[in-house]
Amino acid sequence: MPGRVAPGLDAGGGGVNTGSMYKIIGADGKEYGPVSGEQLQQWIAEGRANSSTRVLAEGTSDWKPLSDFPEFAASLAARAVPAGGTPPTADPAAAERLADEILNRNPRLEIGRCLSRGWSLVMGRFWLTVGASFVAFLLVVAASAIPFASLLLTYVFWGGLYWFFQKLIRGERAEIGDIFAGFNLAFVPLMLFSVVGQLLTAIGLLLCLLPGIYLAVVWLVFTPLLILEYRLDFWPAMEVCRKVVNRLFWPTLGFCLVSTLILLAGLLACGIGFFVAVPVVTAATIYAYEDIFARRPAPAPGA
Repeated sequence: MPGRVAPGLDAGGGGVNTGSMYKIIGADGKEYGPVSGEQLQQWIAEGRANSSTRVLAEGTSDWKPLSDFPEFAASLAARAVPAGGTPPTADPAAAERLADEILNRNPRLEIGRCLSRGWSLVMGRFWLTVGASFVAFLLVVAASAIPFASLLLTYVFWGGLYWFFQKLIRGERAEIGDIFAGFNLAFVPLMLFSVVGQLLTAIGLLLCLLPGIYLAVVWLVFTPLLILEYRLDFWPAMEVCRKVVNRLFWPTLGFCLVSTLILLAGLLACGIGFFVAVPVVTAATIYAYEDIFARRPAPAPGA
């Protein structure tokens, strides 16, 4: 398809062939479709498909990234507005609808599968993933030496590292510089989440250990990516995370405990293993997020 005008398009590529049908691979790795070009355009507009989404056009045998289809170039270009230019939504009703939509999927968290995929990703892109994680870790440690900087910036840095790993997992081009994405994409919501999430969790731990553990599990694991992906303000994102993770509390707690043990084992391995454990645990966390929270294309009627 690249390099020529698809049947049914004008020479300027201004429209989609209404007769063509497509299948796509969703973020969950499942196949959706066949769907019309109009439906696929709608998924692009909703953020459910992007330039790296794998697509199979009717009558062909090759899966290609969506960016290779000129008939969708305009839709992708319209969607490709920097996230930082879109104000985050603080609409409680929108957050409620999002939480309901995610819960209606009956999401699952498979600890072993997430860790296995995280290990495979890191082993496949070893120096890139270890290097990015090392830089992010050093930034968090450096921030802790400055009064209040750790409170303000910890989850801005971790949000950027999460964004870096999410791009890798979704087959997009990722660079170490992506760890600073939190400053460009959603600095204020991530900073406010960093302050509020850490303070409330610390208060819960000080007053009574169990409430602090609960808040850490339902808030601190996935909220940064909800802020970045869905353009939510910090509190609606925390509420969506709390409502969804509350249903998956025990698997999520188990995931946190296993991840902590992996990090401790890395520290015991002369400290060197810690810098491998961090990217593995981070990648596993993003895979868990993808399984639970990531946008899904809705199957077409009759598909």
